[in-house]
Amino acid sequence: MKKSKKWPFFVLAILILVSCYLVFFGISYKTADGETKVIVKGADSIRWGIDIRGGVDATFTPADGYKATSEEMDAAQSIIEVRLIAQGITDYEVYSDKANNRIIVRFPWKVGDTTLNAEKAIKELGDTALLTFRERKEGDEGLIPAFGGNVIIEGKDLVKAELAFQPNQATGANEAVVSFKLTPEGAKKFKEGTEKNIGKDISIWMDEQLISFPRVSSVIAEGEGIIQGNFTPESAKALADKINGGALPFKLETGNYSTISPTLGMDAKDAMVMAGIIAFVLVCAYMLIQYRLPGFIAIFALIGQLVFMIGAVTKIFPAYNSFTLTLPGIAGIILGIGMGVDANIISAERIKEEIRAGKSIDGAVSLGFERALSAIFDGNVTVIIIAVILMGAFGPPDSFCVKIFQPLFFMFGKATAGSIYSFGYTLLMGVIANMIVGVYASRAMLRGASKLKCFRKEWMYGGKK
Repeated sequence: MKKSKKWPFFVLAILILVSCYLVFFGISYKTADGETKVIVKGADSIRWGIDIRGGVDATFTPADGYKATSEEMDAAQSIIEVRLIAQGITDYEVYSDKANNRIIVRFPWKVGDTTLNAEKAIKELGDTALLTFRERKEGDEGLIPAFGGNVIIEGKDLVKAELAFQPNQATGANEAVVSFKLTPEGAKKFKEGTEKNIGKDISIWMDEQLISFPRVSSVIAEGEGIIQGNFTPESAKALADKINGGALPFKLETGNYSTISPTLGMDAKDAMVMAGIIAFVLVCAYMLIQYRLPGFIAIFALIGQLVFMIGAVTKIFPAYNSFTLTLPGIAGIILGIGMGVDANIISAERIKEEIRAGKSIDGAVSLGFERALSAIFDGNVTVIIIAVILMGAFGPPDSFCVKIFQPLFFMFGKATAGSIYSFGYTLLMGVIANMIVGVYASRAMLRGASKLKCFRKEWMYGGKK
């Protein structure tokens, strides 16, 4: 006689409850010097979007109707990124929409600061950048040069900088470098500057932000040179873009921008979270009353699904940055839970039908899930398609989904609505969680519970008492 397996119910129930604690509260400890070390991130590490935390949303275009090239747009984007970092703002979003000659910028308020003058900040981001190549100041012996020293050349002396490759003399392999070309006047000044500084470094500054300090190995007399370093192709291009930013023939201006109050955003978040909690409690009560044991198992499945989605947002290990969660993203979590409820209702109804048709408890549970699976699977696949399309249409340019759908969306400008991307992401995570927890884990738990003697009663599955 085949031994019945009761353990899946207990093991999965405990696993879900433990995971729930970890995802919401995390694991951390204090070191001897008082520093907090995080092992598992909790829900308090969620990065809230601008629509919740508050911030600025602006669109920049070249002034006076100037039609910028693709390279100039990359350089302008680099200027904005350098200036945001210089202001201590690292949680930002900057996208170049080259098709429509614009740059979309979003950045949140600093924590505890609601006094930022948004109009002034936007003006500073769009001002023409001042690029300078400088000598070290007299007496500056630090590892990293301080701002100052004599100016060797400025952005106006630069023609262009770009990613290039040259053979490494030691290995023979091609390595990424930054090549640059100067104007005739710039070449004359740079020759004098490199003659004076052989064996020393010349620092490169965007406004007052240091972007590189390469060492001079020889005199550069012809107005063309390279900057070597431990560059990847990506980092070399990023430096070239920053250098080109100081030579742009235009300034950036914004025709529209909006600001969101942190108080308004947090109030909206709190209201939506409270609505989700109330809905969750009511749904659990309904499932328990209407479907009895399958409803009880469904509650564990819904908790597991919620845990999966929150874990996908926090990206629970410290090595990964938390996903930015917006108000539509919270709506995606709520909608994902709703889909999980729907999946459990379909399964519970099929089990009830089989019980009332005279099937045994084991047969009804097995056949009920089998007949419900196709309907659940079809519904989830359609939602996955929608979620992926939303992420492809409204995501950042370097995201996986955007790259997949580039052949379809190439004729449109980048929408880059981060709030909609957040909705698509949480909805996708909800569907994946629904299949893993709401279908397969739920089935394993119910099969295990149905083997227990106390649950071998047909009325617990929708049959008559």
